[in-house]
Amino acid sequence: MSGDWEYAFEMSDNPRAPRVARRVVRLVLEEHGETGLVDGAELLAAELIANSYRYAKGPAHVRVKRIGARLRVSVWDGNPELPGFGAGAVPGPGAEAGRGLGLVRLCAESFGGFAYGSGALGSGGGKVMWFELGEECPLWGSAGGLAAGG
Repeated sequence: MSGDWEYAFEMSDNPRAPRVARRVVRLVLEEHGETGLVDGAELLAAELIANSYRYAKGPAHVRVKRIGARLRVSVWDGNPELPGFGAGAVPGPGAEAGRGLGLVRLCAESFGGFAYGSGALGSGGGKVMWFELGEECPLWGSAGGLAAGG
């Protein structure tokens, strides 16, 4: 573990934002020697950014933060509507959207979100979605790649 640290960056309202977010998260984690978290954290961060790009207008703000044994990635955007994370939110086989948050549910040790109203934490309201990982992503393991049986 490399101690506590935090980075924040803004992603433009652009279809390339999820890919750029993956690269930035990967770079941050590799620079801190967090190789067991790279694959899972970059995928889940990209899913939250993709959700933001699809449903919110304007930029998204990303924070990658290590506190003790936990890594937290948070994404803020201007849409106050929270997506469903619960078991009932699983998309059907023919669904064209909704699988990204299922990945967050499967891989993150904890996750959630909250909406904030107009005037709080910003002028127009919005939401924060986040996930946490421990020492390694449960589905990827320390060697990287999807774990067998996952």
